[in-house]
Amino acid sequence: MQLREAILGRHTTNGHFKPDPVSLEHQHRLMEAASRAPSHFNSQPWRFVLIDDDATRGQIAEIAGRTMHQLMAGGKFFTRYRRYFRFSKQEMAERRDGIFIDKLPGPLRPFVKHVFSETGQKVVNTLRVPNTLGKDNRKLVEGSPLLLAAMLTREEYREGELSGFYSLLGMGMAIENIWLTTLDLGMGIQFISTPMEFPEAWAELRELLQIPEELELIAMYRLGYLPDDAKRPTIDWTSSHRKRLSQYVFRNTCATPEADADPNFGEVPGS
Repeated sequence: MQLREAILGRHTTNGHFKPDPVSLEHQHRLMEAASRAPSHFNSQPWRFVLIDDDATRGQIAEIAGRTMHQLMAGGKFFTRYRRYFRFSKQEMAERRDGIFIDKLPGPLRPFVKHVFSETGQKVVNTLRVPNTLGKDNRKLVEGSPLLLAAMLTREEYREGELSGFYSLLGMGMAIENIWLTTLDLGMGIQFISTPMEFPEAWAELRELLQIPEELELIAMYRLGYLPDDAKRPTIDWTSSHRKRLSQYVFRNTCATPEADADPNFGEVPGS
């Protein structure tokens, strides 16, 4: 796979993976890719936990499902992330960012425009949407053959200091290397984000993974091989659009937006 092809094809896997275990060779390929990321003074501050134990994965899945339910039922999700939601193709085409909610159960569709109101939240809860999403999230995590915990050494990761900033940059590049490598291996990857919304849940994960004090847990991911006939979750979204050059690039100073030379720039690959 060519580099440009991998970059343009990079995406998040929202659905299920094959149940097949991820081979040790491929796990090490992912870690090798992470190790080649740049870091300040070659400090390589990242550390990873590869999780393929059924019992441990089940406990993480329970935490992921529970926190998804909490996030949705309490209204925290819609309040915090409302600016990223798109509910029409036209809006997505104009903004070219955020997530387009394009898959919903029929009873929910009439209420999408009101989802951020108090009434909308009541409807969401009445229709048991938090329950559905919580169960879906638990099943997705539990059915993922490989989970990955990403950490940074506290020696480098010092909040408020340049070393903390540099180490986060390095971690981001290491994760991107992993992400691009999954395409070459026929795999998918998704961020397990909801436990991070609740400090007590994040502390549970730290304890479960026996993370020592000298390491900071930064993120969790689920990985696996992509199925031939991928099925989407009950409630799902797409996020393939990208901004046009004129929307995020400038020439020489911020007073001059870059011209849009290619009319197809930022279009969804394959669309």
